Amino acid sequence: MKKVYNFLCVSSYFKGEDFLRACKAEGHNVYLITALKLKDEPWPRESIDDIYYMPEDDSAGWNMDNLINAVAFKMRHIRFDRFVALDDFDVEKVAKLREQFRIPGMGDTTGRYFRDKLAMRVKAREEGVPVPAFTPLFHDADIERYTEEVHAPWMIKPRSEASAVGIKKIYGKEALWNVLNELGDDRHKYLLEKFSPGTVYHADAVTYKGKTVFSRVSRYLDTPFEVAHGGGVFRTVTCGFDEHANKEITKLNTKLMKAFGMQYSASHSEFIESAETGEFLFLETSSRVGGANIAEMVEKASGVNLWAEWAKVESAMVAGKGYKTPKDKKGHAGIVVSLSRFEHPDTSSFNDEEIVWRMNKAWHIGLIVQSDSAERVRELLDGYTRRIQEEFHASVPAPDKSP
Repeated sequence: MKKVYNFLCVSSYFKGEDFLRACKAEGHNVYLITALKLKDEPWPRESIDDIYYMPEDDSAGWNMDNLINAVAFKMRHIRFDRFVALDDFDVEKVAKLREQFRIPGMGDTTGRYFRDKLAMRVKAREEGVPVPAFTPLFHDADIERYTEEVHAPWMIKPRSEASAVGIKKIYGKEALWNVLNELGDDRHKYLLEKFSPGTVYHADAVTYKGKTVFSRVSRYLDTPFEVAHGGGVFRTVTCGFDEHANKEITKLNTKLMKAFGMQYSASHSEFIESAETGEFLFLETSSRVGGANIAEMVEKASGVNLWAEWAKVESAMVAGKGYKTPKDKKGHAGIVVSLSRFEHPDTSSFNDEEIVWRMNKAWHIGLIVQSDSAERVRELLDGYTRRIQEEFHASVPAPDKSP
C-alpha cells in the first residue's frame, strides 16, 4: 500500500495553485499556511486538506515566533513530512521551520544563497561564477575604497527583496551617502554593486538529487528594473537553443546550483550579458518558480509545468522513489504584460492563432504567444507591445519595499 505523506506549504502571496494540485494528485495530504488577507482568493481547495491563516504583524509581516508555535501545535496531531515555500518571501520562514522541527530540506545557511543577495554574490565569486563588482555596506572605509575603485553609476539593492523592489540607481558619491544616511540603521540590509548595462536573461530550472534535469533560458526584452522604474511593458522570450547566450547561461546556472547546494526544487536565476565586455554575470537566484507568469510562458514553449514538476520532485524525494525527467517539446514562446488603464481590457482585437494565453486580472493586460519560430514570437511581441502602449498602457511608481 502506498504511503501517504503530509506536505505543509507556505505562501504569503496567492500563487502555487498548480503545485498544490500536483502534490495532491501524487496522493499526498496537502496543508497550506497563507496570509489572512488571502482567505478569499480562489485557492484550489479541492486539493487542500486544510488551510491555516496567519495575521499580519503590522508592517513587519508574519511574526516568526507565532508561526513556529502554530506549527508546533498542529504537529501534535499531524506529522508533517515536508515543508515547502511557494514564494521568495517564504524561503527564510520555511528554512527556520525546517531547522526548528528537523525536517529535511534547505536550512538557514543554504537558504541564504537563494534569498540574500549578498550571500549569493560572495558564494558565487568564491566558486568562480562572475558577478558585478559589489561591496557590503557594513564599513565606511570599505565603501569609500569601493567608490574610488569602481566608477559610478552603482545600484543599491535590498539583500532580501524580490524583483526590482527597493533598487535605486546612484550616480555619484554625494548621492550615495545621502541614501545611506536615509537608510540609517537599515543600511546593513542593502548592498552596493556596479551598474552593468546589458541584456538580462533568466534560467528557469528543476533540480533533482543535485542535478539540473530541466532548464530553459529566456531573454528579458526590457530589464525588470526598467519596467518597474520606467513604467514600461514587461516582455520576455525564450532563447534559441543554438544561441551562444543559451549555452553559456545553461552552463553557468548548472554550476551555480551545484555550488549553492541545491538538491531538489524549482529555481529562477538571472544573469546579464555585459554590454561593455560581453561577459555573462550572475545577478540573483531563488529556489522557487519564476513570477510574472513566466511559468506559463515556459510551459507553452516546452510543455513542462514547472509548478507540477517541482511537486513531483518533492514527492519523489520524500517517498524515496524514482523521478522521470520531463521532455521538452522545444518550442518558442514569449509574454507581454502591462498595467491597463481599463479594469477589464478587451483583447479580442488580438486574434493571431499563435496566442495561447490571455491574462485575466483586473487593471492588467497580458498575452502569451507560442510558435516553432523564435522570429515569429519576437515579431508578434514587438507589434503587440506598440499596440498595448498606445491603447491600454498605464503605470504607477515602483514601491520601495514589498507590500
